[in-house]
Amino acid sequence: MTGTDGNPHGNPTDTVHSTGVIVVGSGPTGLLLAGDLAAAGLPVTVLEKRPRKISNLSRAFVLHARTLEQLDARGLADELEATGRPLDRLRLFGRLSLGLTDLPTRFNHLLVLPQYEVEKALARRAVEAGAEFRYDTEMAGLVQDADGVTVETRGPDGRTQTLRAAYVVGADGMRSAVRAAIGLPFPGKSVIRSVVLADVRLAEEPEELLTVDAVGDAFAFLAPFGDGYHRVIGWHRGHDVPDTEPLDLAEIKEITRLALGRDYGMHDARWMSRFHSDERQAPAYRVGRVFLAGDAAHVHTPAGGQGMNTGLQDAANLSWKLAAVLAGHADAGLLDTYQAERHPVGRAVLRSSGGLVRLAMAKRPWSRAARAALTGLLSDFGPARRKVIAQITGIGYRYPAPRGAHPLTGTRVPDVRLADGTRLHEALRGGRFVLITPAHGPSAPTPPHPDRLTTAHWASPRRTTLLVRPDGYAAWATDTTPTPDTLRSALTTHLGAPAPARQLH
Repeated sequence: MTGTDGNPHGNPTDTVHSTGVIVVGSGPTGLLLAGDLAAAGLPVTVLEKRPRKISNLSRAFVLHARTLEQLDARGLADELEATGRPLDRLRLFGRLSLGLTDLPTRFNHLLVLPQYEVEKALARRAVEAGAEFRYDTEMAGLVQDADGVTVETRGPDGRTQTLRAAYVVGADGMRSAVRAAIGLPFPGKSVIRSVVLADVRLAEEPEELLTVDAVGDAFAFLAPFGDGYHRVIGWHRGHDVPDTEPLDLAEIKEITRLALGRDYGMHDARWMSRFHSDERQAPAYRVGRVFLAGDAAHVHTPAGGQGMNTGLQDAANLSWKLAAVLAGHADAGLLDTYQAERHPVGRAVLRSSGGLVRLAMAKRPWSRAARAALTGLLSDFGPARRKVIAQITGIGYRYPAPRGAHPLTGTRVPDVRLADGTRLHEALRGGRFVLITPAHGPSAPTPPHPDRLTTAHWASPRRTTLLVRPDGYAAWATDTTPTPDTLRSALTTHLGAPAPARQLH
């Protein structure tokens, strides 16, 4: 990083401004993270090199069940449900489609809506919570030490400014400047090259909300924006050209006809582009006081629509941990669990999405036989189908638990009804832990960490005492009535001592 005296651009460098967390990147991952931190009362600054606007050039088009649950815990799911369109089946390729109506969640469907609608809701929440946004501003370098991170930024006029933060989160995409600055590699490979994208109008409305298929050497996908345009994504095995090769609508129509049987009368393309789809994952999501989340940490094929969803769940996992450490309620070692919990999920998503693409584009006899076998297995064998659906939708992941812990520890807690008539997701909207106890039994000891804990009773006769983390996963549980000392010990372990918060460090 360059200081004032050595600025190679010849522009003045402003003095340091302090903030709790700097988030680099204002895509969905960065926006959810910034909103959570600001809602927790922490100073947070978002750096975004793009101008201040929400782009309509979305690549992501679906929200899965677990992501909708996380958004519900932030009071955003209902408005997005009203904006998007639900789909009760996930079609992968050929005859293989997975019904979602049996998912154990109120969001037993896909929600089809463009990424920019998600960004609008998350950006509004972050701004209302007090997050500071700096657009047209790129991160030019960073240096970290034992006490914090110094970040150099460059604004639209070329002026550089130095910011100081306790932590930095890189949510700045596949070509992450943060990841490069901390020297992390991004191993992997390009899986599919010369994928074409376009936003087009259609003369014929597709029969399905999402249209996808692979026939022979061609693959195509159609999804509606809701404004009269559709996104089309296509690929042809025999036309492997660089991303810089010119693209016209005739090529897109041809690929679509090969894969879907017709081109639906595509016309008036407002945007066209080529890109390549990679499978890559950073070996570490944390280096000292710097973290990676979303596409900065992992990228994979779009099969199954898991990309944006995985990034949003990264942010939900990291935000409450940063808030707890910065408020002095938890030791910094808590932040190591972000790597332990989310890196395996990212690796699993790479494998599942890559496997789906390879099966969809199967060419050799043995791979076509494998695709047929998988289709038959998932159609006829319920447990296998439920496992695949749980992984794609995100509700099936569980985090590591200590040896001897209760079986619920680390699992996703469903949106259960509480005795006062509310739901768990509503109780989580304060960003606190939630302690659920039997309707007739001891509650939390006094003082019950009022700044960190919401207490509730089961609406059912269940006898389990359950502590739910702010991200909706079980932190601790017992099936026997805990003594006051046992409960106090569990709360202190996970929430810290019920004392005034220390200063940011």
